Amino acid sequence: MQTTLALLQPLLPELAARAGDMEAARRLPADLAQKLAAAGVFRMVTPRTFGGLELSPREIVEVTEAAARANASAGWCVMIAATTALNAAYMAPEYAREIYADPLTITGGVFAPMGKAVVEGDHYRVSGRWQWGSGSANCSWLCGGCTVWEADEMKRLPSGAPDTRMMVFPASEVTLHDTWHVMGLKGTGSGDIEVKDILVPRGRSVSLVADAPRESGALFKFPAFGLLALGVSAVALGNARGALDAFHALATVKKSQGSSKTLSERQAMQADYARCEAQWRAARAYLFAEIDRVWTIAQGDGAIPMEARADLRLACTHMTRTGADICRTLYDLGGGAALFEASDLQRRFRDAHAITQHIVTAPSTLELTGRILFGLPTDGAMV
Repeated sequence: MQTTLALLQPLLPELAARAGDMEAARRLPADLAQKLAAAGVFRMVTPRTFGGLELSPREIVEVTEAAARANASAGWCVMIAATTALNAAYMAPEYAREIYADPLTITGGVFAPMGKAVVEGDHYRVSGRWQWGSGSANCSWLCGGCTVWEADEMKRLPSGAPDTRMMVFPASEVTLHDTWHVMGLKGTGSGDIEVKDILVPRGRSVSLVADAPRESGALFKFPAFGLLALGVSAVALGNARGALDAFHALATVKKSQGSSKTLSERQAMQADYARCEAQWRAARAYLFAEIDRVWTIAQGDGAIPMEARADLRLACTHMTRTGADICRTLYDLGGGAALFEASDLQRRFRDAHAITQHIVTAPSTLELTGRILFGLPTDGAMV
């Protein structure tokens, strides 16, 4: 049987060739979404119980990296749809089966608790509007984070933090707002999603903080927010590799004005390119070393220590920030040619700096992991 990465390979040239079209449309085209669904990339995290692939974290990163190397916006949509399927491991089985039994199902949504869910018998009455709904136009089911309310009071966890849950609802109940006018990752279609006064069964809601997964596989013992951070850093990893590829292609043919040498024949360029290559390889090796270490723990009997989860998040943040640094350097080295929309370097630069804005690999995660490294009291719920 072919691996998911092997099934994805034939699509990569088309993903790369249509990057400009995706930017113009500001979304992942429906036909590409269907081809990616048929390759299985959106089912990488879906439990085997519901017909999913339940791949290892290393495999998930490798597939996402390959997609993002071809086209960062496509890689981002792969990452969002795949990681959203983690909900299936926490959801009541009858609802998870309803959503994920179809192998071509695409799901998406937003974790941030921008909505409100009011307890109403065996349901929640939900209203909310969420930003960053990547790939939503191709989804048949979406989810949105909500604070939970009962008797006009916000419910809280024992820690005192608000009780927040993701509500999962059919895309037919959602209004999509065309708000995605941005600098980078333009082809992801990450506009706002909104629902008004809909009913969601309790069993079709999940909390990645307060609930325990119903599935027993090691993938679902892996830290949930670590898995999302892995997805973000995998897109950064592939995007930076794509920038290295693009500069390599440019440098072998471009000559600076008045020079008989190509960029690749100039010593300064050789040194800078080699430095970027080393940074990419080092950050990638560090990332996979932490993935493999935490995965080994997840496959054992005990819980994953907070320190190990923090180390994984640190590697993800490092990869994301390093990827952006590499893309910025290569954009600079490309000179005036990199400014044109025909150059992949400008797109890689913009996409890299959009990726850095995601909260799971933002600079604030360095503060979080730094506290743990110093042994200071830390709420590890989001690690």
